Amino acid sequence: MLAALALARRGLGNVWPNPAVGCVLVRPDLGHRVVGRGWTQPGGRPHAETEALARAGALAKGATAYVTLEPCDHQGQTRPCTQALIKAGIGAAVIAFDDPDPRVSGAGIKRLEDAGIKVSIGVCEDQARTLNAGYLLRVTQGRPLMTLKTATTLDGRVATANGQSKWITGAPARAFAHGLRADHDAIMIGIGTALADEPALTCRLPGLEDRSPVRIVADSHLRLPPEGCLAKTAKEVTTWVVTTARAAGSKRKALEDKGVEVIEAEPGADGRPDLEWLAAEFGRRGLTRVLVESGGELAAALVKADLIDRLAWFRSPKLIGGDGRSAIAAFGIDGIAEAPAFARDSISDAGDDVLETYHRAT
Repeated sequence: MLAALALARRGLGNVWPNPAVGCVLVRPDLGHRVVGRGWTQPGGRPHAETEALARAGALAKGATAYVTLEPCDHQGQTRPCTQALIKAGIGAAVIAFDDPDPRVSGAGIKRLEDAGIKVSIGVCEDQARTLNAGYLLRVTQGRPLMTLKTATTLDGRVATANGQSKWITGAPARAFAHGLRADHDAIMIGIGTALADEPALTCRLPGLEDRSPVRIVADSHLRLPPEGCLAKTAKEVTTWVVTTARAAGSKRKALEDKGVEVIEAEPGADGRPDLEWLAAEFGRRGLTRVLVESGGELAAALVKADLIDRLAWFRSPKLIGGDGRSAIAAFGIDGIAEAPAFARDSISDAGDDVLETYHRAT
């Protein structure tokens, strides 16, 4: 199952709206030989089980299938994976956990058992749920997993008082950050970051250039320049701009002519796009994992709205001081008990910098 989970990770950021699934076929009668491996392919199809069966061929008969998520049992653009597994003649299935999608939700397990296949559930369940936390959030709560990524000094500053931020962290940390982009469906910034830094928001790791996520800019007044980097490359890399009904029509057309999709969001109390509505819209569009690389204002608004699920915090061994710009702006906390809490998952070196990852504490 651990091998199947490693295969499943290959699909993160590349298979939405589907889950990233891995499948390993093992023949117990051949000395537990692995006869087939598969993972969800780009765009979500073919599914992992189909890929593993294709690689195994006739050797799939009698095999035990280790699958990181309950196989689908509904007819979509491809035939059900349960049907393919039954037809191949597998002898047993070991499944990490059942799929909460109402179209599956136990039906896949029942179909396999009804066909005489022995099914075991719950192996490496926690790891599998963590891997597909974004998919699970979209299915159960209608929104994607949102990870706030930031790079700060030891005292939590992202720039000097005059806005200088290149480079707080070194090349290894920046390369790791591009890896984060590759395994997320979308990356979101605010218009302030877009105007100040004019980022490309692409994955530029050698060999992973095609893994650039959907680019999203929160821009209430459509200030994103049509001649800027993001708009000019919108026909090569999918780009969404989130705005409100107040935005001028001429500005909208100029961006749309460049290939930008403009999303008109419901306004919140402050007149900006309502973030809960926006998270739900991302879910409706199939996004499962969104990486937030915004400045302090949008980061604070998302934290306040309880929409940040994970943190990827790069910390540089530098100090800027209190006049530097903070990673997260004020969001109205009066007491420590009100502060959002996170639990650390890992800490690792990234050159001279440190990367800490967290998940929201329950």
